[in-house]
Amino acid sequence: MSVFSLASVPQAVNLLDAGSLLGAFGALGIAVVLFAETGLLVGFFLPGDSLLFTAGLLCVSGAHGPVRLSLPQVLIAAVAGALLGAQAGYWIGRRGGRALLARSRAKRLHEGAARAEELLGRYGHAKAIVLARFVPVVRTVLNPLAGALDVPARLFTLWQVVGGVVWTVGLVLAGYALGSSVPNVDRYLLPIVALVVVVSLVPLAAELLRSRGRRNAEGETI
Repeated sequence: MSVFSLASVPQAVNLLDAGSLLGAFGALGIAVVLFAETGLLVGFFLPGDSLLFTAGLLCVSGAHGPVRLSLPQVLIAAVAGALLGAQAGYWIGRRGGRALLARSRAKRLHEGAARAEELLGRYGHAKAIVLARFVPVVRTVLNPLAGALDVPARLFTLWQVVGGVVWTVGLVLAGYALGSSVPNVDRYLLPIVALVVVVSLVPLAAELLRSRGRRNAEGETI
């Protein structure tokens, strides 16, 4: 059966579980999830990193996961979803991203927006747009924030494509390489995905600690 077929979608799909999403929607689900996570503010909770890594694992011949995926289809779907999502987020930001963010009551979303704005100020537009791809939540809010801050469209497009391709292809191929080199690695899918989630949160935790340290230092100097 084609991974794009939706004929056998289970009735209950866990949006936070990469295996559940891939088993239900295959490569099409990757495109949709990445579009939502990188383009729509409501998608900040979706599992982008673990989804890409798991998809790479499930492309290995002989894998016994929830579905057998095709590596070319996964790569195409991942890149398309991430690039189109980021571009959509940018244009949403140009048309009123700050107003949309202000209406949200999600604390994580507002914290992510603060970190995204800090990245833009500290590293400049190009580097911040690329780095944001690798930080959960930040990659969701930086795109509309870049639009709201009037980052030039050509500059944004160039660097979001660079960051998006490196992020998606890198994680998918990392999962594929691990699955190809370690026999029956799919049996340990849950702990591996949990490890990927933890690792993906390291930059977020490090940035929080740095921000707290700076606030404490500023408080001591007052």
